[in-house]
Amino acid sequence: MFGTLPHRLLKLPRFLKRLMALSIDSSLICISVILALYLRLGEPPTIDGLQFAVPTALACGLPVFVALGLYRVIFRYSSWPALAMVLRAVIISSIPFVAVVTMVGLPGIPRTIGIIHPILLLLLVSLSRAVAHGLLARPYATIRDGANRARVLIYGAGSAGMQLLGGLRQSSEFTVVGFLDDDRMLIGERLHGLRIYDPRKLETFYQELEISDILLALPGTSRARRSEIIAAIKRFPLHVRTIPGMTDIALGNVAITDIRELDVADLLGRGAVPPQESLLAQNVAGKTLLVTGAGGSIGSELCRQILELAPDRLVLLDNSEYALYAIHQELVRLQSKQDGIRADLVPILASVTDIARLDGILKCWCPHTLYHAAAYKHVPLVESNIVEGITNNVFGTLAVAQASKRNGVANVLLISTDKAVRPTNIMGATKRLSEMVLQALADSSGTTCFAMVRFGNVLGSSGSVVPLFRQQIKDGGPVTVTHLDVIRYFMTIPEAAQLVIQASAMAKGGEVFVLDMGEPVKIMDLARNMIELSGLSVRDERNPKGDIDIAVVGMRPGEKLYEELLIGENPETTNHPRILKANEGFIVWDRLSIVLDELRKMTLEQDEEGAYALLRDMVPEFTPVAADLTQQPADASQGSFR
Repeated sequence: MFGTLPHRLLKLPRFLKRLMALSIDSSLICISVILALYLRLGEPPTIDGLQFAVPTALACGLPVFVALGLYRVIFRYSSWPALAMVLRAVIISSIPFVAVVTMVGLPGIPRTIGIIHPILLLLLVSLSRAVAHGLLARPYATIRDGANRARVLIYGAGSAGMQLLGGLRQSSEFTVVGFLDDDRMLIGERLHGLRIYDPRKLETFYQELEISDILLALPGTSRARRSEIIAAIKRFPLHVRTIPGMTDIALGNVAITDIRELDVADLLGRGAVPPQESLLAQNVAGKTLLVTGAGGSIGSELCRQILELAPDRLVLLDNSEYALYAIHQELVRLQSKQDGIRADLVPILASVTDIARLDGILKCWCPHTLYHAAAYKHVPLVESNIVEGITNNVFGTLAVAQASKRNGVANVLLISTDKAVRPTNIMGATKRLSEMVLQALADSSGTTCFAMVRFGNVLGSSGSVVPLFRQQIKDGGPVTVTHLDVIRYFMTIPEAAQLVIQASAMAKGGEVFVLDMGEPVKIMDLARNMIELSGLSVRDERNPKGDIDIAVVGMRPGEKLYEELLIGENPETTNHPRILKANEGFIVWDRLSIVLDELRKMTLEQDEEGAYALLRDMVPEFTPVAADLTQQPADASQGSFR
């Protein structure tokens, strides 16, 4: 494991270390006698002179050294007390030697040797202890500190890997053992003193090297290739983590704190389609924009990406003081770091249900495009707070849309959800009704272009399952899954926000845009992958000694197994390969407005039952699903579920 001599010495059994120390001291006693005779006689001593002096010195010295515990002292901790012990041992051992050599006398040995030898022996033994301390103290500290560090391999011997190595060498958390790289020209070579290994042979050496973690330094690698690499590594009990993308590498911003856990994004195997720059800039560059729910997961990412597109002004609206403060401060920092970004940032604390406040805001700032991301999205919470869900999601959307229409906002884009398709819960039904509000307003006369974009789960959002699973793994489990067969669509927040901006530029009025989410992900597989990529194993019938249980807890209120993105059939394509256009029916405004008035009256009266019944009538696809906490696994062999 360790290649240097000090490390090898420290790894020896204690009895061998003591035997080595005894042998060294024996040699030093012999050397001190020889030196003493040489100094006294002025010439190398003869065998006749040594045959009595050396055995006498050994017989007087070694028993005393052993009896006084000189070999129970840990040399790497040598200090003044240890040297004092050496002085004491030499003085005591010199008493019989002086008595024999100086007072009695030995044939051919000058009597002054009895005085010279102890002095030389003290110097030599003390020097040996000092050398041992200097030789072993630092390597021992390295081993001691390294015992608490993760021993890692860096996957990627390029510039990102070298930069990561530089940071890790200052870390108290990681010890880098080597590199992994697919380039056959690099395998077997050394980079900054560390060997580059073949990842295809990982199975043959990771245990020998005592590797616990692999850090992916592959910022420029496609998502598909990353998925292949991760799939190959997760066969082994190794904790896999990664570093940020190429932008951070290029700016030199990669630090130890940037090492993060893998997200399901690293497992999707689907690369993001490059954006169409003309669509990104069309409704943003040089214009005033407003984002509602600016402090939320989607809203905040929209703000980040809008800021990169050089708007004239960005108005941030949120009803959460902390969320608004956090995103505003983040955007201010982003502006300070990047030249050329000088948008006017306007944080506004307000509710989208406050009609008068909305009118004042829109009249004052005159946004060209409004992204409506404010909504209650947590399914169980909205399920148990029906009136608030309807008020915020439906009437908040209506207030924003009508205020935009009154104040000449050119474009309004609603952020919707796949849960609006054949909804089984209040949240999904309110979002579908919000879509219908914009469809109806777009159908009526007016200059404001209303559109909406619908997509599934975004990774890292406040309601995402990924951070929940990660925390459960950190806590030792179990990881809770609602059903063995539940699947979800996933997309990264940056990709979703980028597509939202492009969709808004394609809107003509009334469109329901649908983002291509790729292949759905089975949540059971996601849970298993996250456990294994944390360097742990799933505890089930096949592996009863595993680390983490997966528990099936049953479906939550309003939850369904499969999410959908379309109500109707035959979606239309657009100029963007990841953006489709759905053909969805709606109620014309004259009829819809009457029913909305009735629904508003019920919410004001806190009539939950009446509001719920009317919501079901207004959204004919709404089919409520009650909670089922008794569902059992269809195949118990897939895991031990408690």
